Amino acid sequence: MLRAGGLVAFPTETVYGLGADARDDRAVARIFEAKGRPRFNPLIAHVTDPAAAEGLAVFDERARALAAAFWPGALTLVLPLRADAGLSPLVTAGLDSVALRVPADPVAQALLRAFGGPLAAPSANPSGQVSPTRAGHVLQGLGPAVDAVIDSGACAVGVESTILSLLGPTPRLLRPGGITAEALAAHLGKPPAEAENPENAPRAPGQLASHYAPSAQVRLNARTARPGEVWLGFGPDCPGAALNLSPKGDLVEAAANLFEMLRRADALAGPRGVIAAAPVPMTGLGRAINDRLSRAGAPRPAERLTAPATSPSEGSPAARNPPARSR
Repeated sequence: MLRAGGLVAFPTETVYGLGADARDDRAVARIFEAKGRPRFNPLIAHVTDPAAAEGLAVFDERARALAAAFWPGALTLVLPLRADAGLSPLVTAGLDSVALRVPADPVAQALLRAFGGPLAAPSANPSGQVSPTRAGHVLQGLGPAVDAVIDSGACAVGVESTILSLLGPTPRLLRPGGITAEALAAHLGKPPAEAENPENAPRAPGQLASHYAPSAQVRLNARTARPGEVWLGFGPDCPGAALNLSPKGDLVEAAANLFEMLRRADALAGPRGVIAAAPVPMTGLGRAINDRLSRAGAPRPAERLTAPATSPSEGSPAARNPPARSR
C-alpha cells in the first residue's frame, strides 16, 4: 500500500503515525487531505537508523552525538536538508530544513525496514484534535481516509516526540515530548533554548497554539471541578475527579494516559461542556503534558477574535465565560 502511494497508520512508542512515502508528492498530499492539515506545517520523516537520516540531512558533531544518545527513541531533530535528499517539498513545507526521527517501536522499525525508505508520518488524527494512542482512535478520527491501520495496542510513551532544532549555533526546543528537557540538558551541558515565534513560521509539527484539542473546552490548573464540569485529575489529591491521569502522581503513567483520558473526558463533557484539568508539575514529562493541555485549551483560530490569547486557567475570564466554539 505504501509503495502504491497509500496511507498506512502505524504505531510508534509515542503516538500512532499516518504514514506515506516521503518521496511521493501525491502520497504526502493525501496526508494533508486526510488530516485537514495546513500545508505550511511541516511533517516528520521517519527512518530506520542514523545512517538513513544522514542521507536526508546535514549532520554535525552535535547531531551525531544526540542521535547516538537518543536514537532510536522519542527525539526528533530538525536539521539542514540535503539538496539531493529526494523528499517531497510538502514534507518540509518548502523549507530548507527537515525534521527526522528514528522510532524505537519494533513494529514501526519492522515497517520501515520492509518499506525501505523514509515515511512521512504526522499523528494519525484530524489536524488539531487529540492525538491517537490506540488503533481505534485512528479509525474513529480518520475512518476510510486511511487505507490500513497496523494495530499494536496502546503506545508506551503516549505523547509525541521531543523536537530539537540544530539549525543554528544554539539548540532550540521546538516541542517538549517523550525525551525530557532534563535529559537533553544533561547531554548538551545546559538546557536548550526556547523556540522563537514558532506559530508564525513553524519549523516542525506541534508548534501551533491550538492543537491536541477535544470538542469540549479545557480549563487549566483546576484544583476542583465546577458544577457540570468533568474533572481530569492528577495525583492523590483529586478524590472527586471523574478521571485521573495518575492517582499516584506518576508522570510517566500520566503521559501514557493523557490522550486516552482526554478522549474519555471529552465524551463525558460533550461538545458544549468543560474539562477541568488539574495542575501537573512542570518537571520531567510534566512539561510535555502541560504543553499538550495548554494547546488543547487554547482558543481555536475561529475563536481568537472573541477569546483571550492565553490559555484559560483557574479564575480567568475565559474560564468563567468560555467562548462559543465553532468546529
